Formats: sequence, structure tokens, C-alpha cells
Amino acid sequence: MTAHISGMKVLLAEYTTARTPALAPEGAAMLDVLKNSFVRCGDEVILPGPGDFGEEISRLAPTCDMGLVIAPDHLMAKYTTILEQYTHNLGCGSMNAALCANKVRSAKILLSHGIAVPGVASAGRHVVKPVSGCGAQGVRLTGAAPGSGEFAQEFINGEHYSVSLIATRVVGEACLYYTGDPALVLSVNRQFIDIDTNGMFRYKGGETPVHPPREQDIVDTAVKAVTVLGCQGYCGIDVIVADKVYVVDVNPRITTSLVGIAACMKEEIAQLIVQASKGTVPAAVHLTGSVRFDTHGKVTPQ
Repeated sequence: MTAHISGMKVLLAEYTTARTPALAPEGAAMLDVLKNSFVRCGDEVILPGPGDFGEEISRLAPTCDMGLVIAPDHLMAKYTTILEQYTHNLGCGSMNAALCANKVRSAKILLSHGIAVPGVASAGRHVVKPVSGCGAQGVRLTGAAPGSGEFAQEFINGEHYSVSLIATRVVGEACLYYTGDPALVLSVNRQFIDIDTNGMFRYKGGETPVHPPREQDIVDTAVKAVTVLGCQGYCGIDVIVADKVYVVDVNPRITTSLVGIAACMKEEIAQLIVQASKGTVPAAVHLTGSVRFDTHGKVTPQ
């Protein structure tokens, strides 16, 4: 793997910590892992101030050698577009982030490439979710019709997992075409998801790494999904394993699972995402042990 040149200035633009209280603990946990990794690699980390987020990126990005936006999916494209104007983007391209944020459009593309997704709900209990949402926010199990800006999918009763990977090859439907090493799979993660008495879904963290019986099928499906959608950088692909491996969400950004992965991984996440942005990653990473992690960044060895 090409060496990471230390001494770079890196803008880590995390949106939620000062702007979205419901997601702030997760955002702070992810930011802390990334910031510490870049510092260990010898880089200077720059963080946005409390002002307008877009203006802060515009002000700081020209002074940095590279940058990364971490934000709810529906905001990723907007702020990544600003970042791309001024510095080297370490994450998913703005066009592909916009595609992933539209859950209806991206699901249709995945289905057209033979990737299983939950079907359109017809009757009975179904899952209603925002067309452009983040995580489990606003996702609910109900018999009611979706509201404005929402859509309904069939409810699939199965095991919840995610796959964390770093993509370098862009071959999707909305991208600039270039080639790099194949996607680097970091881990398969078990997701802890509850459904409360009101039918609301709640993401409560997870366990990593895990090795379910259909691990290779899960990994192959995730890699195909990010390839089809043209994702770059760190991505988290949420799946439900039932009669098939169903892709329920493609997150073109850092996800909470990184908190657990970093606790088990020998490699530095900063090193990996910098090199992936230039088309090069190792064939595999080295994970030791397993941990549980929650949405506040607490990690517990298993």
C-alpha cells in the first residue's frame, strides 16, 4: 500500500455534533475515532466552527490538503459539492452521494442489477420511511399510508447486518469513470435494532466483527451494491438476511460501526481512506477479537 504522507492538513466536517441533537452522540463518536487516527498518522485535523456549515467548509477547505464530510445522507451531496470545489475529497463523490440519498431511486437501480431489495408494500403492516432519511430516523412499522416525502416497503422479518467497506473503483450510473483496487471489506457487523410499541425503529449499536452463516453472500451483495451505485470511500451497507440478502440502505459515508471496527483493527482508518481516495487499498485488514458498541461510542470487548 502506498505510504500515507504525514503532516497534511485534513478537514473533518462532521455535521451533527452541533446541529442535530438526536444524532450528535453518534456523530461525536465517529469524529473522535477519525480525528485520533489522523493525529496518530501525523496529520493536523481542522474542524468547522459553530457557524453556517457550508460557509465553514468554504472558509476552511482551501487551507487544507484534503477533507471529508460526515453528515446525514440527505445533506451529504450538498456539502460534499462545496468541499470538492476547494480540496481533495476523501469520501464519496457528491453525485453518487445524491443518488444514495434517494432511497426510492437507488433501490430501483439495485433491483435492476439483480440485487434484492424490499418490495413495494401493498397491504397489511409495512415499513414506512423517508425518501431521503438517515439511519432509523422516521422509520416505522405501520398499517398506515406513507406521508409526504415518505414511501412504503414490505416488512421483511430477518437478521439485521451491515457491511463496512472502503471503495476505490467507480463504475456506477452517476460517476466519473476510473479504476482502482477492488473494494476493501473491513467487517460484517450485527445490528441491534428494536421496534418500540409505536412501531418506531431504533438503532442501538451493534457487534463487530461477526461471521454469520451466509457471510460471503452478504459481503458479495454489499460489494455489488456500492459498485452499482458508484460509491467511493468508506461506506456502510445495511442488509436483512431472510430468504435472500436484501439491501435496505447504502450509506455513502462513515457509519457508527467504525467505532467498533477501529477498536479491533490493526490498520489506521485514516491511512486506509486516504489511500483509497487515490485508488489503492490492501487486500484485507487485520481484526483481533470482537466488541459491542453503542450509539454513544461506548465499546465493550466480547
